[in-house]
Amino acid sequence: MNGIRALELIKEDVISSGKQTKLIIGNRIPKHFFITSGVGESDITIHAGSYHLALKDAGIERCNIITYTSIMPSIATRIEKPELIHGSVMESIMAISNSENGQRATAGLAIGWLYDKNTGSKFGGLVCEYSGSKPEKEVNSQLNMSLNEIYENGFSEGYEMKEVDIITRSFVPEKRFGTVIVAVCFTDYEYPLVGIE
Repeated sequence: MNGIRALELIKEDVISSGKQTKLIIGNRIPKHFFITSGVGESDITIHAGSYHLALKDAGIERCNIITYTSIMPSIATRIEKPELIHGSVMESIMAISNSENGQRATAGLAIGWLYDKNTGSKFGGLVCEYSGSKPEKEVNSQLNMSLNEIYENGFSEGYEMKEVDIITRSFVPEKRFGTVIVAVCFTDYEYPLVGIE
């Protein structure tokens, strides 16, 4: 039964019985995402200064950003950045590095996708973040090692990691404060319907 038909049946049940019907919905699953990065610098401050300007450079400054940990579901599909609604909530996996004049700021993400060794089906993905001051080449190496460490400690027996993508951004601010970000930004979700009461 598709979701629309299920909702029609629930509506009929509510109208005919006069009682309240409840949907039981499982945890939402991120479906589409885009990857972006940005740098910003300010002589005033970091927050509402270089951080905001890094978000602006990344094209996500009009959203309310929420960050969470580093697991990608199997259905997650990369898309181009869509038009974003001012004031909307943007949930993300984000690496952020702040620095001061003359000091390097580097942020990076590594994404690896897991495939079942027996069936070949996509299981999901792992993400590692880096926030610090190392040069990009060193960060790429560290992110790769971090991703492999997670993979070897819980996933390597049943899954093969493929399609590893490492994204880094680094700069040295000329103004007093600098911020660099790299982010996976989720745009929509599936909500599993697990029951009706």
